[in-house]
Amino acid sequence: MDNWVIAMMLGASIFLGAIALTAFLWALKNGQFDDEEKFLNAAKFDSEEDLNDAVQKELKKEKLKKEYKPE
Repeated sequence: MDNWVIAMMLGASIFLGAIALTAFLWALKNGQFDDEEKFLNAAKFDSEEDLNDAVQKELKKEKLKKEYKPE
């Protein structure tokens, strides 16, 4: 390849990388990745029945593991 092709590809890569970095930093500054309430909402809106079902499933998994544990 000619040197100008390599220079153009390098220049385009640096330019596109700078745009991506700028967009990422802008998103961080504007709080696009902040999700402070995710876990609070998950706990707040789960019903007691859903939580009991989850506990029962975990107990069932543990029981099956003990029954089918290879020796």
